[in-house]
Amino acid sequence: MAEEIESHANVPEHAATDHTRRVRNRKTPVRRARAAVPAKPSAASATTAPAKSAATAASKKGRVTKPLRSLVILSMVGGLVATVALPAFAAGAGRTTEEPLTLQQMAVDDAQSFVAASDATASELSREGYAATTPEEIEKKKAEAAAAERARQIAAAAAAAAASRSSSVPTNIALTSPGTGEVRWPILNFTKGRGLWDSGYHQGVDLLSSCGTPLYAAAAGVVKVSQESYGGYGVGVSIDHVIGGQRVNTLYGHMTYGSRQVSVGQSVEAGQLIGLVGSTGSSTACHLHFEVHINGSVVDPWAWLQANAG
Repeated sequence: MAEEIESHANVPEHAATDHTRRVRNRKTPVRRARAAVPAKPSAASATTAPAKSAATAASKKGRVTKPLRSLVILSMVGGLVATVALPAFAAGAGRTTEEPLTLQQMAVDDAQSFVAASDATASELSREGYAATTPEEIEKKKAEAAAAERARQIAAAAAAAAASRSSSVPTNIALTSPGTGEVRWPILNFTKGRGLWDSGYHQGVDLLSSCGTPLYAAAAGVVKVSQESYGGYGVGVSIDHVIGGQRVNTLYGHMTYGSRQVSVGQSVEAGQLIGLVGSTGSSTACHLHFEVHINGSVVDPWAWLQANAG
C-alpha cells in the first residue's frame, strides 16, 4: 500500500485559511531575509532623537573629561615634586663628599633665618656649682652658700664702718715722728697705761690716746705683718729691724680699720707714718699696744723707748 505524503503543493489555497482543518506534521517554512526598509520617523521618535543625541554627547564628554582631569592632576604633582626636589638636588650637586646626605643636610646651606627685634637682653645663668643628687646634699649646699653670703655681708659692713671711721678722722700722712735718732717714739701726746706683765699676761705697753692719732715706725726696717685682723691685736703691723747689730721686732696693735699705710715686704724709715690709733681686736678703749722683741725675746718696751728714742 502506497504511503501518501502530504505537501503544500497538494493543499488547496483555501485550506490555508480554513480554521476547521487540522494540519498535522506541519513543517516550519524557511523565511527568506528581506532587505530592511527604512522606516519613516514618527513624531515621537523625532522628539526623543535630540535627547538621545545630548545624552550621547554628554557621555562622550565625560569620557574625554576624565583623562584630562587625571592628566592635570599628574601635571600638578609632577610640578610639586620638581619644585621641592630639584633645588635640593642642585644644592647637593656641588658637594664632593661621597657620604649620602639627607634633604635636611643639603638644605642647611640654603637655610633661611629670621631675626626679630626685641628689647630683651641676654643674661648669663649660674648653677652655683651644685652637683648634689640627694635632698640632704642640696640642703647642705644651700646652708654653706647662705653662711658664705652672711660672712661676705659682715665683712662688707665692717669695711664700710672702718671706712666711715677713718674718713671722719683727720690724717696728715706727711707727719713724721720728731727726732733724729735711730729709734723714735711711735706715738706723741699719750698717757701711759698698762706696762709689761701688768694685770696678767701682757707682753707690751699700752699708750693711751684718742682714736685717729698718727702712729710711726719706731725704727727703719722691713714690714713683716700688715693685717686688718691680726688675732687679738685687731688691725696690726709688725716691723723687723737691725739695731746695734741685734735683730729687733716692733709690733703695733689695735689700729683703726683701713688706716694701715704699709704692706708686707715694704721698707720703712724711722718715724714714717704706718697707721692711726684705734680700738680693734681685744681692746676696750683707743690706744696703741706696743711690743719689742730682741733676738726673739720679749723686753720691756717702755724701758727700751726711754733708753733709745730721741
